[in-house]
Amino acid sequence: MKLAYFDCPAGVSGDMLLGALVDCGVSIDEIKEGLALLPIQDFEITVNRVNKAGLVSTQVEILVQDKVKERRLAEIITVIRESRLPEKIKGNSLDVFQRIGVVEARIHGLDVEEVHLHELGGLDTIIDVVGVFLGKEILKIERVFASPLPLGTGYIQTAHGTIPLPAPATLALLEGVPIVGSEFKTELVTPTGAALLTSMVQEFGIIPSMRLLKTGYGAGKRDMPIPNVLRMLIGEGIEHSSSNYPFQEEKLVCLECNIDNMNPEIYSYLSECLFNTGALDVSLTPIYMKKNRPGTLVTVLCSEEITEKLIDILFSETTTLGARKYTVNRYSVERHITQVTTPYGAVNVKFSKKGETSWNYTPEYEDCRRLASQHHIPIMKIYRAAECAAEEYLKN
Repeated sequence: MKLAYFDCPAGVSGDMLLGALVDCGVSIDEIKEGLALLPIQDFEITVNRVNKAGLVSTQVEILVQDKVKERRLAEIITVIRESRLPEKIKGNSLDVFQRIGVVEARIHGLDVEEVHLHELGGLDTIIDVVGVFLGKEILKIERVFASPLPLGTGYIQTAHGTIPLPAPATLALLEGVPIVGSEFKTELVTPTGAALLTSMVQEFGIIPSMRLLKTGYGAGKRDMPIPNVLRMLIGEGIEHSSSNYPFQEEKLVCLECNIDNMNPEIYSYLSECLFNTGALDVSLTPIYMKKNRPGTLVTVLCSEEITEKLIDILFSETTTLGARKYTVNRYSVERHITQVTTPYGAVNVKFSKKGETSWNYTPEYEDCRRLASQHHIPIMKIYRAAECAAEEYLKN
């Protein structure tokens, strides 16, 4: 499982998160391609290497010609919903703005429908939010962790006047999150940074066990006595057990529903929607229901955080009238994906650990299919070549 840990000694903002992702290998061109799916124009993204108190890091700046800083929440939601972004990116981005809208409404005593986002209503905020989720998907990060967040003091000028730091919206978004005070009289955690991080992170605390693969630094705009950077660590998760059989245990949610009156062509689309929203596994099992009618048991495995979204999909995309939910413990072995070289081209191979020194391996079907089509040879020949390459990889 690919993990990310955000170390936030100088706080967090949307552009710092984006900078860290780019520093960890996300191509800014891929980010721009994704952002082009939004129905917005007249913006430019620049990437620079900067030195922050001795640490070289990546700074991402978003320049917009649009000078509108205040937008109704409904306008932002419309921009994202009418985009051509993948459903998962669209859903995650909408969640962030909905959460911001809810806390702003609570702070100012308004209904959510009446909320105007002032400093957070600019196109740069939309680009920050969507860009971070695009980068997370490009890196194929499955679980996210972060350090406790430091909060500065002082005051800041907003459309509502002078307000104390941390900003009320930031504090509301961080409820339930471990925080620490800071001597710096400046804004360390922005509302955008707080909303993004708390939407992605499964756990705040120490660095989880991982095989470290990459480290990146995202730069903030200010110069401070300490490096004003957000540090990102990416690695493969490692769980140790007392036995010689390594595995990791995690609590997940299982959703189920029985269906006997739906066009079977729809199941493929249903599975796609569930996976795009973050389901870990989707399976379809033939069953017999009342009056011996043939039916289908739909089983979905997911994390607790996205349960409600997936239940909404089950009700909106199927004919079911009810769904079951229960908690399960999943045990899984250590695994990782490595690219091997064959005479026909590169193939990604999934390796899974079955003992202290024993590994299984499975070539990725899509890579084998592509190479078989490209070279006009049987796909099994590609599989055998990839398996031989995997064997050589294990010997080394």
